[in-house]
Amino acid sequence: MPTIARIAVHPLRIPLKAPFITSLGAQHHAENIVVRIWTDSGLMGTGECSPYPPINGETVGTGMAVAPLLARVLLGRDALDIPGAVAAMDRVIHSNTSIKSAFDIALHDIASQQAGVPLYRFLSGTVDRTLYTDYTVSIGPPEKMAADAVAIKDAGYPAIKVKLGGDGDTDIARIRAIRAAVGTDIPLRVDANQGWDPDTAIRVLQALGGMHIEHCEEPIARWRWEELPRIREASPIPIMADESCFFLHDAERLIRLNACQRFNIKLGKSGGLYEAGRVLKAITAAGLLAQMGGFVESRIGFTAAAHLAIAHDAVRWCDMDTPLMFAQDPVIGGIVYREGGSIKVPEVAGLGATVKEELLGEGVVITS
Repeated sequence: MPTIARIAVHPLRIPLKAPFITSLGAQHHAENIVVRIWTDSGLMGTGECSPYPPINGETVGTGMAVAPLLARVLLGRDALDIPGAVAAMDRVIHSNTSIKSAFDIALHDIASQQAGVPLYRFLSGTVDRTLYTDYTVSIGPPEKMAADAVAIKDAGYPAIKVKLGGDGDTDIARIRAIRAAVGTDIPLRVDANQGWDPDTAIRVLQALGGMHIEHCEEPIARWRWEELPRIREASPIPIMADESCFFLHDAERLIRLNACQRFNIKLGKSGGLYEAGRVLKAITAAGLLAQMGGFVESRIGFTAAAHLAIAHDAVRWCDMDTPLMFAQDPVIGGIVYREGGSIKVPEVAGLGATVKEELLGEGVVITS
C-alpha cells in the first residue's frame, strides 16, 4: 500500500496571448496552482487547478492558504483510497473545490500509475472515439467577434463557442454578425455566464432560434435555478447547466426539475475527477448529455479532463481550448492538440502530464 509521504504546492502564472473576456470579467494571465504528491514507494502524481473567483470563489491566494490544511490530513494515508481522501478533505473545509480538484487529480495520477494503465483506463474508459475541442470568441464588439470567429473557422475547429451575457439586443447583434461572417454550416455554442435575467434569456434565445446553435450555457444567475425549467420550455436552443451544477446533488436537483438538457462538467467546480464522475453517472442514468469544460487550466488540468471525457459516453462536446491561449506552455507530456481541434490523450501509465519545474512560483512543501 503506497502511502502519501510528501506534498508540494506551487503557484503557476502564465501570460495569455490575448485577454480572455467573458461577462464576468477579463483575464490576462492563467493564475493556477500545481499540486504534486509523492508516495513512500516513489510514485509522484501531478494535479492542477485554475481558481476563478466569480464562479468557485477561490483565488491563488486562498488555494495556497487552504492547501496545507488538506495536505496535513492526507499525509500518511493510503494513496489509493481516493474516496477516503476526498471525504477527509471535505471534513477539513467546506467547498474550496478548485484547490481540492488539484489534489484529486494528483491522487488519480498516482493510482493509475500504480495500476500501470493510462488514467482513462483506470476510470474504465476505452479509446474508441476522438475528442474535439471548440475554440472560444471572447465577448466584445460584434465586428471584432465576427472577425475572431472567421479566424477560428479558418483554423479548422469543428465548432465556435461564443461568449455572450450583456445587453440582449447587443448579444443578438453579435450572433447575427458572426453568422453573416462564417456562414451557416459551422455550429455555434453560446455561453451567457449568468449574464441575462430570465425574460431577457427567453427573448434572446427565441431570437437566435434557427441559427444552428447547439446549446446555451447558464443563461441566468445560478441562484435562480428555479427559473431554468421555464427557460428550457420556451427556448428553441437546448439549455446547458454550468455554474448551477457543482456537485452530484446539484445535478440530481436539476434533473428532477427537468431544468436543462445538458450539463457542463468542470473539475474545478466538482472538486476533481471523483465527484465529476459521480455527476456524469447521474447524467447518464437520466439519459442526458454533457460537455467537458474547464477554467484556464494548462494542459495538465485538461489532460485530466480529457481522460474523464473518454471514460464517459455522455460527454459529447469538449470545451478545452484555454491551453491554446497560453503564451508559454508549462507542461511536459499531456494531451496533444491536432488538426481540426482533435485531442490525443497520452497512452502512458497515469495522467501522463507534469510541469516544467522552472516555471513554478515559490511554493510550500508539507511532509509528515
